[in-house]
Amino acid sequence: MIERRQFSGGMKGKNLRYLNEQPDEPVQMARTGFLLLEHFSLPAFTQALDTIITANLLRPGLFSSRTFSLNDGEVVSDLGLVIRPDARIDCSGIRDLDLLVICGGYRTELKASDELISLLRNASEHGVSLAGLWNGAWFLGRAGLLDGYRCAIHPEHRPALAEFCKVTQVSSEPYIIDRDRLTASSPSGAFHMALDWIKGLHDKALVEGIEDILAFEESRYRRIKPTENISVSAPLREVVNLMGANLEEPLELDQLAIYAGRSRRQLERLFKEQLGTTPQRYYLELRITEARRLLQHTELSQVDVLVACGFVSPSHFSKCYSSYFGYRPSKEKRLVK
Repeated sequence: MIERRQFSGGMKGKNLRYLNEQPDEPVQMARTGFLLLEHFSLPAFTQALDTIITANLLRPGLFSSRTFSLNDGEVVSDLGLVIRPDARIDCSGIRDLDLLVICGGYRTELKASDELISLLRNASEHGVSLAGLWNGAWFLGRAGLLDGYRCAIHPEHRPALAEFCKVTQVSSEPYIIDRDRLTASSPSGAFHMALDWIKGLHDKALVEGIEDILAFEESRYRRIKPTENISVSAPLREVVNLMGANLEEPLELDQLAIYAGRSRRQLERLFKEQLGTTPQRYYLELRITEARRLLQHTELSQVDVLVACGFVSPSHFSKCYSSYFGYRPSKEKRLVK
């Protein structure tokens, strides 16, 4: 077994997202269900579902997901696309879940049958967490399951919810998680709602990995240390951008300094103070991280990958890769189909 080097600063946080640090620990699978109502918001549904699927991509087996309908047959989304759910919802299907998400939409009719209200109450009694997307909170409120909770609902439907939820605090925030009730009023709110739910079940590294894939522009410079809210300064951000744009033919430190309008010593100080490492080491870790991404998510050969990431020879690439990940690049798992 090759002893693995530790990544530095922000690159450590980035790579921990993709490494299984405790592979022998048993995984408790969380079971999710999505009840698709007629004219449900397809973007809100896919944002939540994609977050869960991406978590499984990074660490297989964490979640399962099923789709349900109120009746047999297909359901039409707000975009006119037709979805055929996995099953008709019933009490037995609900009891097998950890989270049930009610997927509403702008044109979803605010009408809850006695059967649906009974099913939702049954889910609550059996300890199933309940969520609502867009106007999904209305159905939870109609079943009397939001009393004493904060919730989020699309502004168009707040008056309807307020008619019978007198003790519910309706928030203007995109999403709210209040104990075992999760609600979101928009597609972006659905993404962050699902992300926060996963954060409550798993470690921060997994959540940052999902953000890195699904919201990379939003998360790229949010933190330079995994446990601290420290923003990357503008000069350092410029240098990191230069590095990212020049992986195939890495720039020398003097070249980076010239392009950034800083001295070599200034750059070294910025990296030391904000990232706790040297520019050279950060550049190497950036390239080796990209190499792993390419090996996992593309069909490029190992030679093509090492060239794309600026390594001078297969032996040099293999040595660097092994020192960080603990195995040769030829042993990397391909995630493409």
